Amino acid sequence: MKRIAALFLLAWFAVQDASAFDAFTISDIRVEGLSRIAPGTVFTYLPVEKGDTLTGDRAEQAIRALYKTGFFSDVQLARQGEILVVTLKERPQISKIAIRGNKDIKEEDLLKGLKGIGMAEGEAFDELKLNEIQNELTKQYYNRGKYNVSVKTAKVNLDRNRVEVAINIAEGKPARIKHLNVVGNKSFSDKDIKSEFESNTSNWTSWYSKDDQYSKEKFSGDLEKLQSYYMDRGYADFNVDSAQVGISPDKRKMYVVANVTEGEVYKINDIKLTGTLVLNEDDLRKLVQIKVGDTFSRKQIEQSVDAITSALSNIGYAFAEVQPIPAIDKEKREVGLNFFIVPGKRVYVRQIVFKGNVHTRDDVLRREMRQLEGSWYSQAAIDRSKIRLQRLGFFRTVNIDTPKVPGTDDQVDLTIAVEEQNSGAFTFGLGYGQVQGVIASISVTQNNFLGSGDRISVMAQQSGIIKSYGVSYFEPYLTDDGIGLGYNLRHTRYDAGENNLASYYSNTDSFDIYLSFPITESDTINTQLGVNKTSIRASPYYTPPAIIDYLDNLGHNTFHAWNMQLSWAHDTRNRYWNPTRGSLQQVSLEATLPGSTVEYFKINYQYNQYLRLTNSLTFLGKVKIGYGDTYNDPKSVLADPNAVGHDRYIPNIGGLPFFENFYAGGVSDVRGFRDNTLGPYTVFDPELCPPSNKDCRLPLGGSFKTVASAEIIFPTPFVKENDDSTRLSAFLDVGNVFKNNLCNVNLLKDCGGYKSWSADQLRASVGLSFQWRAPVGPIVINIARPIRKKEGDDTEVIQFTFGNTF
Repeated sequence: MKRIAALFLLAWFAVQDASAFDAFTISDIRVEGLSRIAPGTVFTYLPVEKGDTLTGDRAEQAIRALYKTGFFSDVQLARQGEILVVTLKERPQISKIAIRGNKDIKEEDLLKGLKGIGMAEGEAFDELKLNEIQNELTKQYYNRGKYNVSVKTAKVNLDRNRVEVAINIAEGKPARIKHLNVVGNKSFSDKDIKSEFESNTSNWTSWYSKDDQYSKEKFSGDLEKLQSYYMDRGYADFNVDSAQVGISPDKRKMYVVANVTEGEVYKINDIKLTGTLVLNEDDLRKLVQIKVGDTFSRKQIEQSVDAITSALSNIGYAFAEVQPIPAIDKEKREVGLNFFIVPGKRVYVRQIVFKGNVHTRDDVLRREMRQLEGSWYSQAAIDRSKIRLQRLGFFRTVNIDTPKVPGTDDQVDLTIAVEEQNSGAFTFGLGYGQVQGVIASISVTQNNFLGSGDRISVMAQQSGIIKSYGVSYFEPYLTDDGIGLGYNLRHTRYDAGENNLASYYSNTDSFDIYLSFPITESDTINTQLGVNKTSIRASPYYTPPAIIDYLDNLGHNTFHAWNMQLSWAHDTRNRYWNPTRGSLQQVSLEATLPGSTVEYFKINYQYNQYLRLTNSLTFLGKVKIGYGDTYNDPKSVLADPNAVGHDRYIPNIGGLPFFENFYAGGVSDVRGFRDNTLGPYTVFDPELCPPSNKDCRLPLGGSFKTVASAEIIFPTPFVKENDDSTRLSAFLDVGNVFKNNLCNVNLLKDCGGYKSWSADQLRASVGLSFQWRAPVGPIVINIARPIRKKEGDDTEVIQFTFGNTF
């Protein structure tokens, strides 16, 4: 009102001058006083032009029109002969809006609110709006429950007719909820109906959840949840009669009360489907989640509407509407439901447009699409397309919009906006693992090579355990129907003793070629054929005698193998990193072909299931099972078991080669136990160094592995809600490794009791795990506590690893 009054006064005085004009015909118009605004802009708003007759009334209109633009603080009209002279004084331009002191509300949110009242950088400055700034920002803080906020504004003059708007905010302490009461509830306790409220009185978790800080929007949402709670349980005429919010004089305590009328419980007495059904009525009725005789439930009604709408949208009816119309009989306490269906016109997709894929080629995205151009609209196909794009791992976000084609009512376009993230990196750096020690690595990795979707990697790594060099390449679309082709070439030197295992050294050279075949949307079969050579070097002082005897009896310390692998994967996860729903199931058979030094096989099974418990909690269940054995036992080269110098002769050298055994324990496998230390083991001298001493044990691994894990994944504090680069979880791990052919030797006795699978030998642990997909590589930190262990087990409370590992 003050601004309007001021403008009125300015315009009134200017109009008094304008009214003194004698009418004349304008031969030309000259504009003076401009520095930033173009003359053309003035002419756009000026309601007179050359050739017009300027009267006093028209002069008044011109002045008012220019004032109304908000660009000028002073407008004057003058006459020089037949020329109209317009003299203007521009308002200053806002060069910067500086906000200081804000912590609870982000600066971009505050600026967004200011933009709504016309205050933004680059706009003309109106000093009268400073009060509006205070009101707008104060309102935003009041909505967050901060009633002690103080907002002060000032104008700082700059050169070239510019100003800086300085805003200083003292947020103050938030008002906390002292009492939160629901009045009128008889059927359910306060605890039950408030269990899903975001608002709460102060409690021991409030420092983190901030649920005791009052917010108008949060409380409105709680009232909606309260109504849903009752209406999902049959109370069809439930009502929130009123809500009162009181605040203490010091503006630090809030008193919140909701008054409700519960009403009565209603049953469903009839269900009708009317309108244009399109589909068979019996098929539609199968989609209705609520039945006659059931207790009224708004949730089930909404689920029914969603199911029918989805079914129609999957056959082209993109804008189908299903309206549930209740007929309430208060005397009988019954409700009849009429699902009125308006399918609208059948819609097809005209074209698919991709945005934001600066580096990734269009065809890489298009081949993942299950909704095709020119075909009927299908919501299921669109949803599946989004999941496939998310699982590529190339994009941080994938958003799909379906705008209508202008001028039509049966066509839409599919606009897919992606935000690319780094899909490759050149890394030279250091990492550290508790077992590996310092990890030095250099790698060039590109999961989206030249925007083609192909994966290529060249790497070199060195640590106290391993030296590895390799190159790999994979083309996921060798053919249009998704057959993929890949190659791996690697050289590895491995020191098992440094990895908490029985001491030996190995050099391995390998080359593999593999093919992937998509069978369904979720199923893939992979085949792999390769050749490798592994050389084992044992130490007579540190390598267990059982391993030395194995090599002596086999007659080889160099193992040649042709290997084949066949695997099946069923993947329904909703995204590549940190899924929140879906599952991953993998089964693989790996075997060396006849003619290899040792002819053996390994079977692996893995199952991960993700279940969304709430909007912020996800359950993850994992199972890993591995088993291996020889399918053709090699013959010992030592025919005489009594030969001198071979008192440790191994009569049976069947089973997995010791360097192919399974291992358990560590950062990602039965956490809380030191890496690879679970399972069968040996010692050099049981008398001098007993197995009860964990430092005396030399783990051997085993041919049978069973591990299971259950995790609750919850939001990471201080991390954005949609950021999937971090994961924080509470876990329970159970598992161990069993069976080892070396355990047949008398010297090893029973390998710690690990002859075959036994529930008594299972180990278990609980704890917290933090994972971060950092720019330097994956970071994992575990805090674990074993809850089932035995004497001599090597346990760790804190386990971590960071840096690139391969």
